[in-house]
Amino acid sequence: MKADFDVIIVGGSYAGLSAAMALGRAIRNVLVLDSGKPCNRQTPHAHNLLTHDGHKPADIAQQALQQVLNYPTIRIKKGIATKASRDENLFKIETDKGQTFTTRKLLFATGIVDTMPEIPGFADCWGISVLHCPYCHGYEVRNEPTAIFANGEAAYEFSKIINNWTKELTLLTNGPSQLTMQQTADLHRHRIIINEKPLQQVVHDGGYIREVHFTDGTSLSINAMYAKLAFEQQCGLPKALGCEFTEAGFIKIDDMQQTSVNGVFAAGDNTTMFRSLSIAIAAGNRAGALINHQLIQEDF
Repeated sequence: MKADFDVIIVGGSYAGLSAAMALGRAIRNVLVLDSGKPCNRQTPHAHNLLTHDGHKPADIAQQALQQVLNYPTIRIKKGIATKASRDENLFKIETDKGQTFTTRKLLFATGIVDTMPEIPGFADCWGISVLHCPYCHGYEVRNEPTAIFANGEAAYEFSKIINNWTKELTLLTNGPSQLTMQQTADLHRHRIIINEKPLQQVVHDGGYIREVHFTDGTSLSINAMYAKLAFEQQCGLPKALGCEFTEAGFIKIDDMQQTSVNGVFAAGDNTTMFRSLSIAIAAGNRAGALINHQLIQEDF
């Protein structure tokens, strides 16, 4: 049976579009399925990306989409992949719109979903002034009053990193500290304040933090807050297909961007803790080239 496509890419953000471009240039028939909800849709500006530093993520994505569609063998469809199965050497993808497509190779560029704490105002600021990465956003809030929302080992390591960008730093553990005595002493030595009060609310103006309120009625004025949040995979289909995951919850891939399931690949935030546009774009480009290489090897 002949497949509808050489490759189906689930996820049409930066990793997915980068892979599509590589495959389009290799004259492969490609379908990109995209929900239209990138994880950085609240983020006002992208940084640390050569030629696009300070640009709006939506503008970068729109330009990328236009360029990808210059390749006639690439099709983009809005929709969500709801079911995946394998029939001999082909994969079958079903969508929320009732469509079914078959493909020889499958790439998941579906990203992750951050688990927001139930603190009013927190989610409204995510990606704007509640930040995940100092390399992406730290320069813009350098030397500003800043907080870190984390606890335990992750809080200690994150505090060391953020201390490079600002010395006006408070660690918010949102309850009893889980730091060791040595870690606590280290942070105090660097004049990093540890605040164990539970948070009640994040007060903001259009996503930009003004202060945080605690349950005891006190408050703290800050201009930015970094957070280490739990996450889950945006898409459950890799698990349904039998893909293995790391202990941290990422899709496990090899040096060829392939998952533990032959013919299934993954790229982007769903595979790594390094969440930046440049890394996602590079991973997508790599995945596209390696998928094409596998197809060549099978056909030659």
